[in-house]
Amino acid sequence: MTVATVSEGKFEGDFAFVLLISCVATIGGFLFGFDSGVINGTVEGLQVAFNSDSAGTGFSVASMLLGCAIGAAAAGTMSDVFGRRTMMIVAAVFFIISAWGSGIAGGTLEFVCYRILGGLAVGAASVMSPAYISEIAPAHLRGRLSSIQQVAIITGLFIAFLSNFMIQQAAGSALSEWIWGFEAWRWMFWVELIPAFIFLIALLVIPESPRFLVAKGSHEKAHGVLTRVAGENAATAKVGEIRESLAGDHKPSLADALGQYGFKPIVWIGIGLAVFQQLVGINVVFYYGAVLWQAVGFTESQALLTNVISGAVSIGAVLVALALIDRIGRKPLLWVGSIGMTASLATVAFAFSQAQFVDGSLSLDNHLNLFGQDIVTFGVIAFLAANVYVIFFNASWGPVMWVSLGEMFPNQVRGAGLAVSGFSQWIANFLITVTFPIMLTTAFIGLTGAYAFYAVCAFISIFFVMKAVRETKGMELEHMTN
Repeated sequence: MTVATVSEGKFEGDFAFVLLISCVATIGGFLFGFDSGVINGTVEGLQVAFNSDSAGTGFSVASMLLGCAIGAAAAGTMSDVFGRRTMMIVAAVFFIISAWGSGIAGGTLEFVCYRILGGLAVGAASVMSPAYISEIAPAHLRGRLSSIQQVAIITGLFIAFLSNFMIQQAAGSALSEWIWGFEAWRWMFWVELIPAFIFLIALLVIPESPRFLVAKGSHEKAHGVLTRVAGENAATAKVGEIRESLAGDHKPSLADALGQYGFKPIVWIGIGLAVFQQLVGINVVFYYGAVLWQAVGFTESQALLTNVISGAVSIGAVLVALALIDRIGRKPLLWVGSIGMTASLATVAFAFSQAQFVDGSLSLDNHLNLFGQDIVTFGVIAFLAANVYVIFFNASWGPVMWVSLGEMFPNQVRGAGLAVSGFSQWIANFLITVTFPIMLTTAFIGLTGAYAFYAVCAFISIFFVMKAVRETKGMELEHMTN
């Protein structure tokens, strides 16, 4: 049996084992999502507890992303030295420390330090989990198994939103004292300790990536892992392929990403995918959803419930991507997603442009009037369009970007390519996140200007996908080129 026959459906491996270790790796994605989403319900608590203005609050929220950028950049190259699994174990420890520390923080500086530490964990998990899965999974299963990462991210976001909502309901407000006299917003962070400990324990029972093992000369261990993953005959062939792809290559380093125009073409494509995923503004919805909806007249409870609904919708959208990614490919999903996000973001911007001031506060209770008839309020239009946007993102760019980054680079470039692309993704995330509160309070920009900018970026991404992105459906990692 050859590797080709595996991709044709004659699979002799232990699928349950492959699924198990993939799911363990994606707990990192769950924590990535939870850590990103939990801040959503705590923004008001941070403002009051630390007496910060809009710029200070924006930095407190976005501070994690600085750690994410460093973690993504460091993890990609460090994993070439210490291994994918080892770096995920380090990330799990950082998740635990950050979750505890963010809840006990007594001031902005202390809080930022713990959030940056959590960012290191999120950044590492964001590149290590998909890389690990792509190196474990057979080619014909890789897209679907790698997409579980985005299912985990969105599930983490959903659970964070749901947890925040339930704690707020139980305590009466995120600012109210709750169990043992601690404010409710602190407990929102502490909930993360449960999945963080589960991640740490589960990582101790999964194997290291077979490609890393071959690169380190541990061929027998790699053969043993691949035998369980793909079967005896396929394992022997695959070890040979990996050795051949690594033959003559030097020790991987960050310099492997460099090329004639600063970076190699494939790395520029990775950077483009990573940056566009953030420029469409998705994390404004995830980080500031409660603030956003309260800004247009929703109550705290309504805003948090809206986040829960968006999280549930997101899970359904990712499942659609999971079903399609290995059938129709990565590029078509990205292209359709860009078109859908452009239209829905433009609709959100239009709805916000119709907001009115009522008793000194913004309101979207005014109606869209067609042919002399009040059809629907602009609040409903904004809510529906925002969720359509979330659906298109999570059925396309959400999972596909991470899948593509995990599989598009040649073996020699993978660690460095992931590091540079991951760093770029988190820097873009930081810039979008830290500027939103400022845009929100700037009279000539506001919600309309912010969402119009995100719509323009989504429109540009259509042409980026058409011109630059390569299809990798069904390709073996050893066949990827620069």
